[in-house]
Formats: sequence, structure tokens, C-alpha cells
Amino acid sequence: MNPNVFVEHLSGPSMEEKSVEFVERKGLGHPDYIADAVAESVSIELSNWYKERFGQILHHNVDKVLVVGGQAWRMFGKGMVLHPITIIVAGRVTTEVKKPGGVEQVPVGRLILSAAKKWLKNNFRYLDVENHVIVDYKIGKGSAELARLVETEVPLANDTSLGTGYAPLTETERLVFEAERLLNSKSFKEKYPFVGEDVKIMGLRVNDRIKLTVAVAIIAQEVSSLEEYAYAKEVVKEEVLKLADKISEREVDVQVNTADDMKDLSGEKVYLVVTGTSAEHGDDGATGRGNRVNGLITPFRPMSLEATAGKNPVSHVGKVYNVFASRLASRIYGEVNGLKEVYVTILSQIGKPINEPQSLTVSVIPENGAGFNTISYEAREIAIEELEKIRKITDLIVSGKVLLF
Repeated sequence: MNPNVFVEHLSGPSMEEKSVEFVERKGLGHPDYIADAVAESVSIELSNWYKERFGQILHHNVDKVLVVGGQAWRMFGKGMVLHPITIIVAGRVTTEVKKPGGVEQVPVGRLILSAAKKWLKNNFRYLDVENHVIVDYKIGKGSAELARLVETEVPLANDTSLGTGYAPLTETERLVFEAERLLNSKSFKEKYPFVGEDVKIMGLRVNDRIKLTVAVAIIAQEVSSLEEYAYAKEVVKEEVLKLADKISEREVDVQVNTADDMKDLSGEKVYLVVTGTSAEHGDDGATGRGNRVNGLITPFRPMSLEATAGKNPVSHVGKVYNVFASRLASRIYGEVNGLKEVYVTILSQIGKPINEPQSLTVSVIPENGAGFNTISYEAREIAIEELEKIRKITDLIVSGKVLLF
């Protein structure tokens, strides 16, 4: 039994019961999301190649992706990219493997470019990957010491870092998350092709009133006038309100593209794009500046500042521990009776097995009248069980079965 697993009783209101709440999600086409997604796509590509070629995932961290905004011209009904977006993938990668017969080189450049372009092609309808984007990479060889840490039987933490997660999501959190997923769903895009991929939603709840500020890029080629643009905004508003009715009984106000000058007949002062993302015209992005591991930015909740995207999925606790904490919190909340809220925080020590953290703390807010002793025992048993299975998280990450941002 792991002596470093603790369960503590929290008093006070849950997040749902507090007076004020802020929640943000940067959607699929946001430059920060692009940086995260490219970083993770490259990591998965490398991981699969290493496993197929050498039987294990070798050391790599490609969690330093920069999206440099381009320049575009757009107005109602048309537009063009004048200067392409630049995406730079940076990090450390195992670039060669010593074998009995010699040294085998890893085709790092080809793998990086292939992974990045494939993700862009699969997720943007109006972005010409060959002409609207330049993908480059700046890769150094990972240190032998860090590579050794990845290759042990039980992975050793390659950093002293923490992960944190919680459950359940509040109504506001669910609404912000699901609204972005709705607007970027395949079915929504087929029905309303004028809605671009760059969506950002900020939710504010004050007592029982929720206000959603939605920034959504509108495809210039799909709207020929200010009237059509106004219709596009109204569609977004009404569809989000319909979703809100399914999630919450609270009063919900949805405001779309609030910076628009709706007297501008040219389209130069409203949120039009050619490619689907604001990165086409000067909006930059970087790995780790976007959503946390549950897909949200929640300043009133505990959050890790680690970028999960692009880190190696074997021993980098900045990635593994955040996924672990989020999943553990959800399981405890789902299986232990009498809980309002669960928070999990886990701390590693560099060089020590990842299943032996310095501390794994489960913090709970019980329902009124719930027995803490029973809750504590059950939560601790689940935490210990999940620690024993922590290596399975690597496969979940590489197969794309867990949310990372």
C-alpha cells in the first residue's frame, strides 16, 4: 500500500455553489489550439514510429510549437492569403539509435512535416496546406540521461512536477466545452459552412445567470454581404442557446463577435477569415497557452501550467500526471457515494518511478451528512489501484483516447 496517498476533507461551497465563475475554451482553429494539436500529432507520429521500429517509445519532447500569424486580405464574398502562416516545431528528439550492426537514423524531419500537415488537412476546410502554411522544425537530440529514463521497466519521472484534476464539471464548464464542440462538429459545418474553425468561448456565471461571449470566425467566401454576416452570427447565437436549454435551467445570454462594427459594409471591421483561423492575419499561438487537460481554462480551479501536448507519453509527468489526475477524479466522483466535488493533485520526484509519487492527494467536498471515513477509505483504495495501472495511460494517449487540450 502506497504510504504517500492522502485523502483530505474540504469544507465550503463547491464551484457550482459559488457566486462567480469564469470558464474559457479555445477551439479547434484558435492559434494556441493549433500549436497544441500539431505538437501532439508529432509526438504520436514519433511514438508510433519508434514502437514499430524499435519496440518502444523513445525519448522525445516536442512541446515548443510556435504558430506565427500570416497576412490576409478579406471582404464580403472573397479574400486571399497574402503571406502564409508559419508553424515551427521545436524540441528534443531521439534522432539515432545505436544497434549491433551500426547506427540507424530516425527520419525526424519527414515524420514532423507529415504529422503536422496531416492534422491541418484533416481539420480545416478552407486552409490550403501547401500554399497557406509553412511548416518548419528546429530539433535537437535528446540527452542520453533523459533517454535512459524512458527506457526503464517502470518509467522514472523525468521531472519534478505535478498534475491536477477535478470532477465533476459545472454546468458553465459543460456549456462552454460543448458549445465549442457543437460549433466545430462535422454536422454543424455541413449545415452552416460559413462558420470557421476558429472559435473561442468565455463563460461568466454570476449566481444563476450565465453569459457566453463567443468569438467565431466567419468564412469570407461564404457570406456576400453584411446582412448575410449578421445572419451567420444569429445562427451561432440561436444554436448555442438551444444547447444551453439542454444543459442548464439558468438564464443564459449569448453574445457573438462583440468587437464587430456592424455598420461596416466592406467587411473589413467584422470577424471574417479566408482559411478558418485568425492565424492567417497576425494572430500567433504557442503550445501550452490554451486549454488544460480537461479542455478548459478554469481560473477558479486548481490548474497545472504544464503543456501536456507534445511531451513524451511515457515518463514526462507534466503529461502523464495531469491525465492521471483528471481520470482519477472522475472515477472517484463516479464510484464513491456522497460527494459534491473531488480534486486530485499528484507530485513526482525526478528519477523516481512514476507509480511512486511523493504525494497523491485526493481532496473531497462531501454531501451534507455523508460519512467522511467511508469516503476516505474508498477514495484511497481507488487511488492506489489506479496508481498500479498508471502505465496504461501511455497507450491511451498514443491511441488518442484521452482529452489533452
